[in-house]
Amino acid sequence: MAITLVALLAIRWHLSPYRKLPPGPRGVPLLGNLLQLSMQPWQLFTEWKDIYGPIISLNLVGHTVIVLNDHKVASDLLDQRSAIYSGRPRSIVGSEFLTGGLSLAFLSYGETSKRMRRSTHEALSKSGVKDYLRLQSMEAAIMTKGLLDEPAKFDAHLLRTTTSITTNIIYGADTMRRATDPAIKQISAFMARALRAAQPGAYLVELFTWMKYMPTWLAKWKRDALEHYNSDSKVFESLFDGVAEKIAKGDEQPSIVASLISQQKRHGLTKAESSWLAATFYGAGVETTAGVLVFFIQAMLHYPHVQERAQAELDAVVGRSRMPTFEDMENLPYIRAIAREALRWKPVGPGGMPHMLMEDDWYDGYFIPKGAIVLPNIWAMNRNPEVYGPDATEFRPERFLASSRSSSPVDGMSSYTYRPEDDAILAPAPRYTKEEGHVTYGYGRRICPGRFLANNSLFIDIACMLWGCSFTPLVDASGQKILPDIKNHTSDGIILRAMPFECDITPRFPEVADVIAQTEESF
Repeated sequence: MAITLVALLAIRWHLSPYRKLPPGPRGVPLLGNLLQLSMQPWQLFTEWKDIYGPIISLNLVGHTVIVLNDHKVASDLLDQRSAIYSGRPRSIVGSEFLTGGLSLAFLSYGETSKRMRRSTHEALSKSGVKDYLRLQSMEAAIMTKGLLDEPAKFDAHLLRTTTSITTNIIYGADTMRRATDPAIKQISAFMARALRAAQPGAYLVELFTWMKYMPTWLAKWKRDALEHYNSDSKVFESLFDGVAEKIAKGDEQPSIVASLISQQKRHGLTKAESSWLAATFYGAGVETTAGVLVFFIQAMLHYPHVQERAQAELDAVVGRSRMPTFEDMENLPYIRAIAREALRWKPVGPGGMPHMLMEDDWYDGYFIPKGAIVLPNIWAMNRNPEVYGPDATEFRPERFLASSRSSSPVDGMSSYTYRPEDDAILAPAPRYTKEEGHVTYGYGRRICPGRFLANNSLFIDIACMLWGCSFTPLVDASGQKILPDIKNHTSDGIILRAMPFECDITPRFPEVADVIAQTEESF
């Protein structure tokens, strides 16, 4: 009997498609690869790519996780087969308790998520975001002034800028003038809770789902999540109601919430769904753009020649009697290349947002089972030397430029060495990057809906900062430069942040303050 049972099990295993899972590291019984993961797993996944290849299979307490380390593989699956790769893994804490099933970030792909995305598509489309150019220009001027007035608080000024832009676009709110505005602290707390909940393994209930049914008095995680959901819902619905009251009084300001209210019947969203949708965009827009700008400043300190070249371009195109505008964009290819490189070099979401496969699939002879969590390793792809060259770990905007007399091949970056005297243009982006030059914004139906808005903000913010400011390292008592650590980062498991650092920020020329003041008066 025992022999028969063993034989049957052997036959079943031989016929099982699970034998064809992609390769990956061996784990331990029950826990699988869980103990091998670190707080920054994308770096480990990148190392495993050299051992197991571009597509890796992991086992996390019985859950299959597929890691994609290659542009083509990620595009083939998440873009070309997005109909079945657009699910979201179940998040008991994040989705079911902390956000009440109302956050687009946690929602699996379905009718509700489709209605939410459709309702904001027009406002966040490539043509729709043109309505916000004037606002973004004004905020960039205010930010530049803040950096020069209080250089030691540069990170707070960057956060103020992104928060002010986002609250204006989402809620039609007035410009925030202070880096200490209470709304910044409020939204940061909400995002910190959501990001922690999204981190794999942050809560045991995600691995041992029976814990969901523990009584509230015995489960502090459940009690805290429900309390936060109730308090956040009150805040978000209050912000939503504030816009509705202004509309009723005839004091409407153009905003995404105003659009949601006017088209509520058409899109079929409830008040709760609309208020949480607005808040989700609010939080995502604030955290990511500010993080990219901090990494940009790091790069300016480590790569001063990039700063010098960019400022030469600004002087030639813009001059010093006015600040840069969006009308200068086409004539500032080096500034645009810096923005692309900032997004590529240190992606704020290096591990990618998790997708979930909604039915069994096969790819390149490998079996990927229904319910598998699929992670695009943005870090590995953005730093792939086969695509970006042997210096892929360096900050080099020139990789996105070409001479107007030649162009780059679409499979990878050109070996073209940029020279200031060249008539430079943006080179064609590498294949599988959707003309962005990187994959930081994600894939398929889960691609970042605010990417066009973010691209515009980064362009004008970087242009204005480099036009008006010089970024230099501090020096110690012996005259040695104190450079920020760019090899190490901090993260909550999802969002990458720079380690705290200091620098000098000074006006580039005497008239900077006067020109900024004139610019502010013009808005």
